[in-house]
Amino acid sequence: MSDTGRPGPERPVGQPVPPISNWQATQQQPPTAPTGPAAGTPAAFAAQAFDQEPAAAVPAGSGRPRWLIPAIIGVVVLVIAAIVVGILVSRDGDTDEAPPAVATTILLPSPTPTLEPVARPATTAFAAALPTTVLQYALATSVADAEWQAAGAIEAYTETYSDGGSGTVTVRAGQWETPAEATAFAASLVAAVPAAPAPDPSASPTGPTLPQTGEVTAGGAAAGTYSIADAGDGTGIAVWTNGTTVFHATAPVAEIVDFYNAFPL
Repeated sequence: MSDTGRPGPERPVGQPVPPISNWQATQQQPPTAPTGPAAGTPAAFAAQAFDQEPAAAVPAGSGRPRWLIPAIIGVVVLVIAAIVVGILVSRDGDTDEAPPAVATTILLPSPTPTLEPVARPATTAFAAALPTTVLQYALATSVADAEWQAAGAIEAYTETYSDGGSGTVTVRAGQWETPAEATAFAASLVAAVPAAPAPDPSASPTGPTLPQTGEVTAGGAAAGTYSIADAGDGTGIAVWTNGTTVFHATAPVAEIVDFYNAFPL
């Protein structure tokens, strides 16, 4: 009798029962013996556990190692950082300002005379204080100035300075009893200076700007006044007072201001 209870062919003893359906066939298949380490050992258990991991753990069809993408990202970050650092360093180098140029003042040596000054005949304190050289000019003559003495000066001198060539400067120097007398006499000298002709607009200026007036100081205090003008004949005239003394210098117009500034009194 068959397993179903209905008559049927006899089944040989010891033979497996043929499957009734595909599901039964699947359930009745004997387990596959392990081909690796011996069954029941820890190694076999580990191998079996590894074989039973779900296939979704590793994407199908992916052959890249798991560490490859993080490594690529790290390399890209390093490259970007290097580029940024390079740009910043280059920018800093471009913005570095060159050290400012230091202004250099070149002082030319003052001209000196080419000839020896003569001895001044007068030996008073005022006469001894008068210079024997001024810039490139040296004392050539010195005589008493009778005209200024007649105008009230205690003592006065007319002196000429020479540069050894055609350059000549004439200086008249006198001393009065009071600064007020000296100031009044100097004002008469300034009034007598001839008016210079109007400058030619087309001519290029080669000399100092004239006229000039200002204050004479001594030791930081006002001691008198000065006036420098163009005489109109190629010469310049400077008149100044210093306390009780009065000076009147006639020099080439291009040199009159320098001569006045270099005169020690």
